Amino acid sequence: MMSHGKKGFWMKNEHIMALAAQLRQSLQSLRGRIDQQREGASSRIEAAAEQFGHPQDSHAQVTTARELALAMTELEIAELNALQEALDRMAAGTYGACTDCGQDIALARLQASPEAARCMACQSAHEHPAH
Repeated sequence: MMSHGKKGFWMKNEHIMALAAQLRQSLQSLRGRIDQQREGASSRIEAAAEQFGHPQDSHAQVTTARELALAMTELEIAELNALQEALDRMAAGTYGACTDCGQDIALARLQASPEAARCMACQSAHEHPAH
């Protein structure tokens, strides 16, 4: 394995280049989907309102459809941010190091989710905090 003297860059250059390409492709694809939704005749929320906005539909159906559309948009924005943050970490030389504990993130995890910011242990703790 190759080390560049910075935490997180313990990977071989070909792994880093492949992951960077995957991140850029995912970012471009997601931006394209978001732009397509914005340029369309109606936004996702408007489309949901049109689909369920008939007199026979309940207010709850319309509200649920709008909330779902808004949640999906928020999820896409979070995904967009995670992809960009991963590219930023790569540029800063900290990509591959857990943002919580600083330990190396397993290559298999990065290959499956190149935007991963945490190692499995820290991600698990983040998703399931002790009460």
